Amino acid sequence: MPSEKLAFDYSKPKTLRLKLSGNWQLSAGLPALNELLSQLDSHADVREIGFILSQDFKWDSAFIAFLFRLSQAAKQKNILLVTQGLPPQVDKLLKFTPPEAEKIVPHKIIKEPFLDSVGTRVIGARDSTLSLLNFLGDIVLAFSRLVRHKAFFRKDDFFAIVQRCGADALGLVSLISVLVGVILAFIGAIQLKLFGAQIYIADIVGIAMVRVMGAVMTAVLMSGRTGASFAAELGIMQANEEIDALKTLGVSPVEFLVMPRVLALVMMLPLLTLYADLMGILGGFVISTGILGLNPVEYFNHTMSAVKLSNLWIGLIHGFVFGIIIAVAGCFRGMQCARSSEGVGEATTSAVVTAITAIVIATAIITFVCQVLGV
Repeated sequence: MPSEKLAFDYSKPKTLRLKLSGNWQLSAGLPALNELLSQLDSHADVREIGFILSQDFKWDSAFIAFLFRLSQAAKQKNILLVTQGLPPQVDKLLKFTPPEAEKIVPHKIIKEPFLDSVGTRVIGARDSTLSLLNFLGDIVLAFSRLVRHKAFFRKDDFFAIVQRCGADALGLVSLISVLVGVILAFIGAIQLKLFGAQIYIADIVGIAMVRVMGAVMTAVLMSGRTGASFAAELGIMQANEEIDALKTLGVSPVEFLVMPRVLALVMMLPLLTLYADLMGILGGFVISTGILGLNPVEYFNHTMSAVKLSNLWIGLIHGFVFGIIIAVAGCFRGMQCARSSEGVGEATTSAVVTAITAIVIATAIITFVCQVLGV
């Protein structure tokens, strides 16, 4: 039985010596600590605890846990625990146990005063705005050097980024655009059936896709795909101090890393927008002619007469502006990234949120301007 492994010796005054024998491993079971505590309660004059080990004594981590609990109980009773008779490995392991573990209290959350919180947020917004303006200024200077043929970046990297922003995204853009065209066709059919004017589905799908929806859906998709990729790449380079190495070599990080990404996305997003427009119109065409029973030739003629060249240019302007927004948001958050893996994740998330928010705001502004200009 575990209790047979433990004996008590009171031969010395005010001293309790514990005689330990047998197997004190977890698989064999250990004596209950309550038995030892009852001995200490019955002998209140005990001020020191020592140990006597037998030849057949065996131990493992369970014995260390037993000693740790005993030491905590001894401290509460102001009893000294002498470990001289124990194996040296036991004494070393006891030193790794956290002292005063029972006194650890949870950290209290101190609520920041309201005015302090508002002031902190205002100062943070001001600093972020100034950082963004400085970043935009660096981009303008980099492009001015590009115009004068003095910019330095690798062409192979630029063409690789163009491929990632363009050809590699065609699959997702096709899927999303076709589904948006299908949704617009079904939504238009719900109301137009009431008047027997289903043919005007062509007008709804064509104008909506070419003017706004193709550019917006493509931009949202590219924000989560390419903008997040830019932020993660630059964030990892910031964490690995690669950007600092470029500065040490006298190479501008904005010119070498940011400018190719901005240029590639500004070039490819209007083209992806044009492709998304065609896919969206195709999705509406398939649903209207295949399910709703419209005449294909008549649908095509209505689309050609409804979609004007001004609508196409407005959509391309949307794509151009969205390309700038996504590239700047992704690169800016990546360059601001903290030097840790957590910072890379925060930069990636912030890049996507910033880009999508700016896309919605830019869409509202462009739509209002077009309404004022009458186009």
